[in-house]
Amino acid sequence: MVWAVLLDWERQAEWMRDADRVQVRSANREGLGVVVAVKTRVFNVPLFTELLEVVGWAPPTLLVVAHRSGIRGNGEWLLEPVVGGTRFTWTEDLHLPVPLVGELALRVYRPFMRWLMGGAMGDLAGFVL
Repeated sequence: MVWAVLLDWERQAEWMRDADRVQVRSANREGLGVVVAVKTRVFNVPLFTELLEVVGWAPPTLLVVAHRSGIRGNGEWLLEPVVGGTRFTWTEDLHLPVPLVGELALRVYRPFMRWLMGGAMGDLAGFVL
């Protein structure tokens, strides 16, 4: 159930608080090589479109995406069965290509991003329950 909700790409913007819109850009919608375009909000303002490519795929437990635009790095979604449901762990290892300035910008934005992701987890739980 959780896996199906996560892969409903276009509806991710309904629970992912920093996403304004999500569109699949590849011919395939599942598996390695899927490319999605995410209109991303920064401080709640839609600022840029980011391309993500699925580079890790092990349904229904693991999805890894590579950030392919100005932001670099990987995001990982791990689903683990637990008593009474599923534990969903979302990690991001992000970098900006501008040395020092990019890292400083990410450090400033990181607390806001943690808050967004925490809210997104609550929103996602509402979709799944």
